[in-house]
Amino acid sequence: MSSNASDESNATERRPQRPRKWGRQLIAWHWISSAISLVGMLLFAITGITLNHASQIETKPESRTVMAEMPSELLEILGQQEHEDHAPLPIEVASWLTEQTSFSIGQRDAEWSEDEVYLSMPGPGRDAWLAVDRETGEFEFEETHRGLISYLNDLHKGRNTGPAWRWTLDLFAIATLVFCLTGLLLLIQHARRRRMTWPLVGLGFVAPFLIAILLIH
Repeated sequence: MSSNASDESNATERRPQRPRKWGRQLIAWHWISSAISLVGMLLFAITGITLNHASQIETKPESRTVMAEMPSELLEILGQQEHEDHAPLPIEVASWLTEQTSFSIGQRDAEWSEDEVYLSMPGPGRDAWLAVDRETGEFEFEETHRGLISYLNDLHKGRNTGPAWRWTLDLFAIATLVFCLTGLLLLIQHARRRRMTWPLVGLGFVAPFLIAILLIH
């Protein structure tokens, strides 16, 4: 009898360890994902407000223009290029234009025609373009900056940000999903001791749904 009693007591001592271990894993994933997604969630929360009130936030765009004439040797290199649609500028031409405009031209695809080469170079919070006359070698460059808030808003939307930022957004989104799902599992685990858990979760779901249905026209 004593051996059976000791076995039962040992079994009862072991049972609570599994949920405690699973709970520790949830907490670990929860704080790791929150640490990874913290900056992203703050950025998207702040820019969510600025985007929602974009028409009320005044911005003063700053523009600069550069106009000059390309050297004859570069114009000759440009004239030798035969492109019907989109292709980068020759490296020599792109490097010279970068020096003249203080803007990295790189190997972006330009629009080629018989008379002109046009290059659009938008980015977050800014717009830029370059047009080169293939006959005279004259070029015009214009860049417009719309300010820090516009820059952050474009990061929020992923507008003209390139593949690296799009991958970053995906990683932030995955980390945020892990944060939310582990938070939900922790809510389930502790809901019995907190009676307002599910009413508050329901409110967070129902309130936006009702507003969207009833007040958005």
